[in-house]
Amino acid sequence: HVQLQESDPGLVKPSQTLSLTCTVTGDSITTTYSGWSWIRQPPGKGLEWMGVISYDGTTYYSPDLKNRTSISRDTSKNQFALQLMSVTPTDTAVYYCVRDYDDQYDFWGQGTQVTVSS
Repeated sequence: HVQLQESDPGLVKPSQTLSLTCTVTGDSITTTYSGWSWIRQPPGKGLEWMGVISYDGTTYYSPDLKNRTSISRDTSKNQFALQLMSVTPTDTAVYYCVRDYDDQYDFWGQGTQVTVSS
């Protein structure tokens, strides 16, 4: 059974860097053809895909966020991470880590609320 769990950064101040980690159990982040994404949902809005790190370590980012976003991984811990730089209150959202396999987002973390406020 695949499970994903986001870390909980809580409150982040404007201009700081948001750092999130996703711990995966029940699958390896190096499983061939798997992808590991970050998706967020601001209050009252739809889901926004932020980026993905593929099983081979290749990364892809949303054009809207690529200048501020970095996704990395630690295969020894079976974790992948998100860094979002220079945050503003518009980055307030629930952040999810998600497995993408066979073109489906099939397993999701429970989500972590991130609030950007001074």
